[in-house]
Amino acid sequence: MAQGGRGLARFDGKPVFVPYTIPGESVTAEITNRRGSALFARGMRLRAASADRVAPRCAHFGPGRCWECQWQHIDYPAQLLLKQDVLADQLSRLGKLPDALIEAVLRPVLPAPEQWAYNHTLRLSRDKSGAWGLRRDGGGFHAIEECPVTHPDLLALLEELDLDYAPARRMTLRRGSDGRLMLIFELSAEVEPQLTTDLPLSVNLILPDREPVNLIGDAHSLYAIAGHEFRVTAGSSFRSNVAGIELLVDHVVAALQLQGHERALDLYAGVGVFSAFLARRTALVTLVESYPPAVTDADVNLAGMDNVDVVEGQVEAVLADMTGEGARYDVAVVDPPSSGLGPEVIQLLSRLSVARLAYVSGDPASLARDSLRLIDAGFQLRNLQPIDLAPQTYYLSAVATFAR
Repeated sequence: MAQGGRGLARFDGKPVFVPYTIPGESVTAEITNRRGSALFARGMRLRAASADRVAPRCAHFGPGRCWECQWQHIDYPAQLLLKQDVLADQLSRLGKLPDALIEAVLRPVLPAPEQWAYNHTLRLSRDKSGAWGLRRDGGGFHAIEECPVTHPDLLALLEELDLDYAPARRMTLRRGSDGRLMLIFELSAEVEPQLTTDLPLSVNLILPDREPVNLIGDAHSLYAIAGHEFRVTAGSSFRSNVAGIELLVDHVVAALQLQGHERALDLYAGVGVFSAFLARRTALVTLVESYPPAVTDADVNLAGMDNVDVVEGQVEAVLADMTGEGARYDVAVVDPPSSGLGPEVIQLLSRLSVARLAYVSGDPASLARDSLRLIDAGFQLRNLQPIDLAPQTYYLSAVATFAR
């Protein structure tokens, strides 16, 4: 299985990527595309099936249709093993880590608390006909009526909506832990709609400059994580598998081995989830986030915690200022975008004397590249705990522990 969810085969010595397959299967396939030396194909006939193949639940699953769930045809225990294999492969090929190190640090993938109906956020785009759908294998969007990985309250809301609003090319449906529903339009132009609704939901806009505008009801959703409530304004990022976030928090806190005296950094911190739990176990937490509405959320979510400083700004710029002022930190949590940290942030972390680092990853490829950079900067990879927050897909989260 290759990173990206497709099976990998060979033809005339060239890699061929075939979706909806499982390692060990035999298929008849047709080459459909070429990118550089890589070939892409579609399966025409399944000649010999894997014992791990199961019937998909969703009517939209399959070639030419929705590509949000790539692995509904794979039994869930097998999905976990495949995700671990892909992560190990990325660490070896992109991170150039020795096999002995990977075997020593890589733990089995922890299963998601829920395999179905776990998403509290549904992001939709318009297809050519104007219908709302999810991305299609091969490009474009596939209109949907069902989605078994999405919370049923959101699907019921989608069925009730009757929308005619051309400037909105993307729409997000969101459900809070309290059951309250929100509709968010992302606009391609600053054209404020005239809306009426008799549905029990809030409505918000995201303008082209990412500024949120509240139209109806609340401007934010509320989520409960391990006894702490978090406000999340429309536009602020928050993991859609809410039940799985506590797993991430537990492993981040354990990775840092906190004693109570540490100065901690929380980078790419969003609305302050990790900071809320670090603050109870450290002397100081400095939270850094660049998106202004998320910074405002963090201020609210961390109110009353006197040992937390909330800083708005790009991580690179904030860390550069800190190093210029001679700041020192003992531990850090980083939760970067899919592109990863990059060399500049890693060098700045070294200059801040960070001795222990919890790296929260949502992309095995960027984690592999950053692992190599961190090791070159003097860190050691001590532990790698993958956590599945996206069953039925190839996506994988992980908490990597690095130490001096």
